[in-house]
Amino acid sequence: MLNKFSLILWKAYETRKRNVRFMNPLYPEFNTEKIIKIGAKAIEDELISIASMAKNLDDSFADAVRTILKSQGRIVFTGIGKSAIIAQKIVATLNSTGQPALFMHAADAIHGDLGMIQPNDVIAAISKSGNTAEMCTLIPLLNQLGNPLIAIVGNLNSKLARAAHFVLNTTIDKEVCPNNLAPTTSTTAQLIMGDALAVVLMEMRNFKPQDFSKYHPGGALGKSLYLTCGDIANQHAAPFVSPETSWKQAIVSITESRLGATAVIKDDVIIGIITDGDIRRMLAKHDNFNALTAEGIMSPHPQQIEANELATLAAQRMQEHKITQLVVTENGLYKGMVHVHDLYQEGIIS
Repeated sequence: MLNKFSLILWKAYETRKRNVRFMNPLYPEFNTEKIIKIGAKAIEDELISIASMAKNLDDSFADAVRTILKSQGRIVFTGIGKSAIIAQKIVATLNSTGQPALFMHAADAIHGDLGMIQPNDVIAAISKSGNTAEMCTLIPLLNQLGNPLIAIVGNLNSKLARAAHFVLNTTIDKEVCPNNLAPTTSTTAQLIMGDALAVVLMEMRNFKPQDFSKYHPGGALGKSLYLTCGDIANQHAAPFVSPETSWKQAIVSITESRLGATAVIKDDVIIGIITDGDIRRMLAKHDNFNALTAEGIMSPHPQQIEANELATLAAQRMQEHKITQLVVTENGLYKGMVHVHDLYQEGIIS
């Protein structure tokens, strides 16, 4: 019979064996080829299972959309377990695309959170089975409130489906889980249905990128939606020289601006640009530089962009023309430049 110390050592040994078995990449049952094969099959099986979801959209889906569009309130999503997590993601998507929404956990609803539902709100309940204990407890309480109820449900014969005014069908054949237990394909179906709902609402409301930018002011995504070329040009001095400026002074202007270029201006009109490349070509082409002026070494007709254009368009133009700076104008007047380094710094180019 093992004493207490020997038992501790034995348990430690068994634990280490299990850890080695599951963590060692060289373990024969878990080689790379097998891992990739299992992962690929999971993806393929899930795609096959949800491929028919578009056929599930019917009049109930359209009626639900119309109800939301006519509502003066929010969509209150509720769910339990993994469905609750999906509900929170759908809420985030809707809020970011102009549809006010909030999340109410089904378990917390019966302990006071029902108070967040207002008379003009639409309720959306997400559940695979539609018969969980929490949902069955919540359904009669929701019906008492009298708000329109949308069921995003995988069981059309469930208590939730029967109680709802609108049913969005997320039925699947089986979970991609090898035991057909863990919510995998079913939660993907719920997420897709939520995305479909969000996209339709955006289309019906003619939701534009300018609207989107109101809700995404932060980070690289936000900047790509509102940062203009004028905003960037205003961060620098606007380097320029006259056509008669000596080539040496043109180099000084380029160096001081740190934009790799300077504009050539005549009578308030841009007639050219001098870049680092123009200077190198001048050195290769001429032996005597004394008489050279800005006009003699500039590149005429530089690429220009209006100050109110988004910085993302500047990035596209630079890529198309294989250049590193653009002249920024406003109503034909020179405002400055946008350099490719500015776009990297602002996160427009990554």
